[in-house]
Amino acid sequence: MRVAFAGTPDFALPALAALASSAHRLVGVLTQPDRPSGRGRHLASSPVKLAAQSYGVPLDQPSSLQTAEGRAALGAWRPDVLVVAAYGLILPPVVLELPSLGCINIHASLLPRWRGAAPIARAILAGDTATGVTIMRMDAGLDTGPILLQRDITLDPAATTGSLQRTLGGLGAETLLEALAEIERGASHPRPQPREGVTYAAKVKKSEAQINWRSSASAIERQVRAFNPWPIAETRWAGEPLRIHAAHALTDAVERPPGTLLALGREAILVACGAGSLAVTELQRAGGRILSAAEFARGGRLREGEQLG
Repeated sequence: MRVAFAGTPDFALPALAALASSAHRLVGVLTQPDRPSGRGRHLASSPVKLAAQSYGVPLDQPSSLQTAEGRAALGAWRPDVLVVAAYGLILPPVVLELPSLGCINIHASLLPRWRGAAPIARAILAGDTATGVTIMRMDAGLDTGPILLQRDITLDPAATTGSLQRTLGGLGAETLLEALAEIERGASHPRPQPREGVTYAAKVKKSEAQINWRSSASAIERQVRAFNPWPIAETRWAGEPLRIHAAHALTDAVERPPGTLLALGREAILVACGAGSLAVTELQRAGGRILSAAEFARGGRLREGEQLG
């Protein structure tokens, strides 16, 4: 089949690689325009753009698909199928109808749970024990199209958004090829999504990363994992931001005010929470590098009994 691909971040790379090495003809790749990045705000290419260039595949970066000009390259590629993986632009009805066999999406959840922009982070925040990927035929709704295939996994209790993204990206690539094979031989049987169990995964806001030490240790641990690699869970110490990159919850009974530094150990810095305590293992001061708990404690400025937040 003639397959076009639309994607932008790292999550989309395994699927693009799978298509590039498959028997299908990858006729072109859409990705978002270059964006300012880093402290210098220099224009940076998306991971998908860099990968497409390495494969020597035709590439287009329209700022919108709402105009005929923005859709011109896709139309010229004449795809049988458009595969979408975390592209980030809305596909208008005219684009959904352009490929002869339709548009299919790789979504990082077990739909209809966690429709929307941030399914991986929301699954971790909610304490889900299972997740997976859904290959769906796209329609005009927000992740409402019929399901082609789903694959589920047990959610690793230590997973971060970054690690789970890599796991689901690989699983999505494998499942995509299965779905395309079924479409090609006429054996695909889309089924409507269940009406029950619908939840929405809103885009993550930086403000959500602020730690409230009155929350339980387990809730704060999920916050740390869900917001890694972005925006990184954050508290305040000595009047400056302190970012928490890794931590795990302890269920011990604590009788100190939430946010109190309980102990400065070699393996972790213990902080009192509303219920239990948080063992912080990696942290970072503003402008500094990420340090282990032991490295941070050796700085000598932390004191037991100090308050965070």
